[in-house]
Amino acid sequence: MSGAILSFSTMAIAGREVSYQLDTFEIMMYRSFVGIIIVLGLASATGTWREIQRRDLRTHAMRNFAHFAGQNLWFYAITLIPLAQVFALEFTSPIWVVLLSPLILGERLTPVRLLSAIIGFCGILIVARPSPESFDIGILMAAGSAVCFAMTTMLTKKLTRTETVTCILFYLTVMQAVFGIICAGIDGDIALPDAVNIPLIVLIGCAGLLAHFCIAKALSLAPATVVTPIDFTRLPVIAVLGMLLYQEPLDLFVLLGAAVIFGGNYLNIWTESRALRKPA
Repeated sequence: MSGAILSFSTMAIAGREVSYQLDTFEIMMYRSFVGIIIVLGLASATGTWREIQRRDLRTHAMRNFAHFAGQNLWFYAITLIPLAQVFALEFTSPIWVVLLSPLILGERLTPVRLLSAIIGFCGILIVARPSPESFDIGILMAAGSAVCFAMTTMLTKKLTRTETVTCILFYLTVMQAVFGIICAGIDGDIALPDAVNIPLIVLIGCAGLLAHFCIAKALSLAPATVVTPIDFTRLPVIAVLGMLLYQEPLDLFVLLGAAVIFGGNYLNIWTESRALRKPA
């Protein structure tokens, strides 16, 4: 998860820079092309081609459609609102994991998990401060991406029961490349990146793939409700980067709301950790 934190933070900065020339569909398309090259190279180098199976294409398709939608909303949100606000709302993803995991993973919705979700929702209200005057489409985009990422996390967890990391990453890159080509080309105009943005696209592709490798590996080792909240440590990092690179103010309400969201998730982490430590 530490690798995922670094990768996502890097991707946010590079994504904002590239967005001045390319739209979100084009970013996702080129990022997937880079990912395909990397995955195929790694599969060849490690001899893991045989791990790529077609036994659960339906779950792969649902997982990658959810991620494609979430990632496009995320890339769009970082062009509209401060990076710290995007990340704070993205951090509600574990709350949605808690609420939706009984339906997708068959996990129990315990009283503590429900309480953590309620606390997290209070944090959402503090971050977003919904009102006719303060409403911003970027907030809605960031919140929507969190729901999609929660679906991605749960479907990834489901896939790790039968699929290897190589197989998951292969279908991630290939399916999202197809989604990207369709969406980017629907208007008949696909922009080509210039010399300045090509290295940034490669960086986005590498960072995105590394993040998913780290997440898939982490989810194969621990429950989704325990692994996901660790990502919170990247909020202060991205807040400082946003201030230094883009002169974004440090919004105390965003930090307070994120702290409340973290509190709700930490309650869940603490409870889950105690349960794991109990002897069978």
